[in-house]
Amino acid sequence: MSNDDHLVRFVDIQKSYDGESLVVKNLNLDVATGEFLTMLGPSGSGKTTCLMMLAGFEPATHGEIYLKENPINRVPPHKRGIGMVFQNYALFPHMTVAENLAFPLEVRHIDKSEREQRVKRALDMVQLGAFGDRRPAQLSGGQAQRVAVARSLVFDPDLVLMDEPLGALDKNLREQMQYEIKHIHENLGLTVVYVTHDQSEALTMSNRIAVFDDGIIQQCAPPEVLYEQPENAFCANFIGENNRLLGKVVADEGDNVKVEIDGDAGTVVAKKVNVGGVGERSTLSLRPERVTVDPDPGSLPNVFSGKAEELIYLGDHIRTRFTVCGHDDFIVKIPNSAVHAHLKEGDTVNIGWNAEDCRALDPSD
Repeated sequence: MSNDDHLVRFVDIQKSYDGESLVVKNLNLDVATGEFLTMLGPSGSGKTTCLMMLAGFEPATHGEIYLKENPINRVPPHKRGIGMVFQNYALFPHMTVAENLAFPLEVRHIDKSEREQRVKRALDMVQLGAFGDRRPAQLSGGQAQRVAVARSLVFDPDLVLMDEPLGALDKNLREQMQYEIKHIHENLGLTVVYVTHDQSEALTMSNRIAVFDDGIIQQCAPPEVLYEQPENAFCANFIGENNRLLGKVVADEGDNVKVEIDGDAGTVVAKKVNVGGVGERSTLSLRPERVTVDPDPGSLPNVFSGKAEELIYLGDHIRTRFTVCGHDDFIVKIPNSAVHAHLKEGDTVNIGWNAEDCRALDPSD
């Protein structure tokens, strides 16, 4: 991708609040025009600080941020042309919905007739065309969030930033709003940088996800790549449900390694991804849906005896907790249409998986 395709560039960005410890460490990240990029990570990982630096509310300690190839570190927030959506909506309570949307147009000296057209278009975009005369206090949480989204779009910004905008909504409404924001992004061709700690939200909405931990991007990739091909143990554990087996590499077989599980609990053949040589520690990562119950003899390289400790019916699958290789928290997702759906707690069966579905990663213990 050429630089012309980048709307935003973080170059060697560092941030410290106390002059000693860095909350963001040497960040280099490009955001393409029209992209929906999510910054995902636990509290304190640096994701919100990056968003605040991009918005202009926090200064970078070192490095430069570019918007359309122009350095913006010294450009004040109101001159960056960036739309912003916050978790608490930040609507003016004394103004009507229409007045809230018109405000960013007024400060840009847009004339009254065009303001009215843009406000109407923005409200129609979020299915609130009839709500212009209401006050924020008369809106539900979902309606208020729609207004906040509409206000961020009303002046046709180059970039929209969203800081945990759905965190205050209940589960069903949050999921509905995820799809609505995703569709607005797609229909308008917006560039969105979104911050959340909710992994399912990130997977649902994003073109790419930058996973933060300790001020560093651990991996930046499309959702399906992050889930299926995590590059390290942190990403494997943070994105989706994951079985972790800890052990030591005992053989290197080219694309694969053999890892002896702690406690002499058996040897697993795994795909070599991010692991040292023989004798080094490794974390094995295996998704619950990649595990087969009662596999055909000889069909899989990894087969172990497992005792079913707990079965939870979840509609489309049965979430089963096994004791396997000395671990009593090994999760297997069994489709409820499978012949093994009659499995009972206390049963002991064979379970197995392919080497390519089990990733040998850096030690996390």
